Amino acid sequence: MNHPKRYTITAALPYTNGPIHIGHLAGVYVPADIYVRYLRLTGNDVAFICGSDEHGVPITIKAKKEGVSPQDIVDKYHAIIKKSFEDFGITFDNYSRTSAKIHHDTAQEFFKTLYDKGEFIEEVTEQLYDEEANQFLADRFVTGTCPKCGNEEAYGDQCERCGSSLNATDLINPKSAITGNVPTLKQTKHWFLPLDKHEAFLNEWILKGHKKDWKPNVYGQVKSWIDDGLRPRAVTRDLDWGIPVPIEGAEGKVLYVWFDAPIGYISSTKEWAERVGKDWEPYWKDKDTKLVHFIGKDNIVFHCIIFPSMLKAEGSFILPDNVPANEFLNLEGNKLSTSKNWAVWLPDYLEDFPNQQDVLRYALTANAPETKDNDFTWADFQARNNNELVAIFGNFINRVVVLTDKYYNGIVPAPSEFSQVDEETLASIKAYPEVIASSIERYRFREAGQELMNLARLGNKYLADEEPWKVIKQDEERTKTIMFVALQIAAALATLSEPFLPFTSDKLKAILSVNSNGVENDWKDITSNKTLLPAGHNIGKAELLFSKIEDDTIQKQLEKLEASKKANEAANKKVEPQKDTITYDDFSKLDLRVGTILEAEKMPKANKLLVLKVDTGIDVRTIVSGIAESFTPEEVVGKKVTVLVNLAPRVLRGVESQGMILMTETADGKLVFVNPEDENVSNGLHIS
Repeated sequence: MNHPKRYTITAALPYTNGPIHIGHLAGVYVPADIYVRYLRLTGNDVAFICGSDEHGVPITIKAKKEGVSPQDIVDKYHAIIKKSFEDFGITFDNYSRTSAKIHHDTAQEFFKTLYDKGEFIEEVTEQLYDEEANQFLADRFVTGTCPKCGNEEAYGDQCERCGSSLNATDLINPKSAITGNVPTLKQTKHWFLPLDKHEAFLNEWILKGHKKDWKPNVYGQVKSWIDDGLRPRAVTRDLDWGIPVPIEGAEGKVLYVWFDAPIGYISSTKEWAERVGKDWEPYWKDKDTKLVHFIGKDNIVFHCIIFPSMLKAEGSFILPDNVPANEFLNLEGNKLSTSKNWAVWLPDYLEDFPNQQDVLRYALTANAPETKDNDFTWADFQARNNNELVAIFGNFINRVVVLTDKYYNGIVPAPSEFSQVDEETLASIKAYPEVIASSIERYRFREAGQELMNLARLGNKYLADEEPWKVIKQDEERTKTIMFVALQIAAALATLSEPFLPFTSDKLKAILSVNSNGVENDWKDITSNKTLLPAGHNIGKAELLFSKIEDDTIQKQLEKLEASKKANEAANKKVEPQKDTITYDDFSKLDLRVGTILEAEKMPKANKLLVLKVDTGIDVRTIVSGIAESFTPEEVVGKKVTVLVNLAPRVLRGVESQGMILMTETADGKLVFVNPEDENVSNGLHIS
């Protein structure tokens, strides 16, 4: 393995308009952290860079909705996101924020450099404008129909259904997200990065260059963009939240968030270098540095076309070596949605599953959306934990440690002669670092994680085949050799699991007393002839690495999701618009009376219908009502109800229904009776 010594690894800057959820983790942060931990373990110089993206339009929309300032929103969520990453074990060298002064200065300086070099074009164009709100509608301040796929809920910067990057003026039937009004067009001046000017460079660098090793989804999307012909892209916006454009004549304008945000990688690197006493420039300007961007597929165009064009135009920066973008992760069969609260939020997970960060890391890695959208289900999460982490990895370690303690008081025994099986097993251990490294270096983290689990499977098979608990009764020397070999597998797992299961790795190293008593192993030691746990080394007591997750725990998570879905539907339930105006004479034709339900039974072979006998005061009549999914017959008997008595009879499944019970829905969709307020009113009284 020949590695450049220096790496700059970036992970997409999360928007600070909400917490991190499992889609973010699976798409970006877990694979990036696996890669970085591996690079560090193999002796490389790594800067792992991230930070909060605090200037997006969604932030200002959320601030308006909550009646607070954008700064309040970003301060709140920056703190939540930063702590979640730390608690989950994402090992950023620096986690910054784009509201920091160092970022404002860096972004303005970058803009000014390109401006002074004549890299922008200045244009007066017509942009969508909300007259009532008195502001231009940039990006997510406007919604409408996508011209590419017909999605009626596309945003002014992107369609989330087809992934197309858009301008607000591209939308069909646009409307303001602030007031709901149809916007007008108004002239405004902006600066544009002429991407068409960089088309030849991008074509040479990506399509004709060495980027065939990029993921097919990344390469294909970039090729589609270039083949379609690139157009100038605005780098400024008419907003009052963001980084002011640092030139005369640009008052009231800020840097477009997708010009500003990727520069956040550079400013965060500067902040880190200043803190640790390093020079930041080699990490961005030395051609021997390998730059890798970890992102989701919705950010491909920005990291593979726009940001490289910016870097090329500036002239002194290196370009990304790879952009391993993942597809999207769905949740229980539906698209993850922050706006609809259909998500598993990281802070909630950490609270509900304390000290089980690695279970989620493993489940997300094993089911990572590397080449296609994948689905996270709580059932799969439970199965991955119980059937793999507990039954394979944890089971092997527990057996080895318990037997070592039982037979040798926790001291690694000295082996005698190795059998052919022993030799093959020890050779297999040495092969695993190379196999896992190969997968990681090709950004195949699912594959790499399964290879790690295969090493644990090897350990279980070795113990099952060699049966030290039986052999000890006949051949103590052979048993020592078996246990010595098994302990070498355990030690290899302690090191090789670190990128994937860092908390488990630390726990296992403590159990095996690795990094103490002079025993210390790194990635390369496993491939060498070094004995990982030498004879005479004293290991610790057995401790469960993983615990079984029960069905009721999973059921609670499913119920929480369902409750969240209902709460969101209730919050977004649209009030039906007023029907056409009627006259008093029209209303007076309705004969509404107080009634009491005397009898109720389910309609045979009909899930929704109850057959009711209702005393209306003028008679006792049969009414068929579609309320059986909300009420049992026993619940409704004796209920005072409002009855429309002069509705024309209608036969339903052979039963004549002679009226209608008035019902309505609560905000959460629950059916309730429209009852007379005074329960003492007599049956048959008119309601008027």
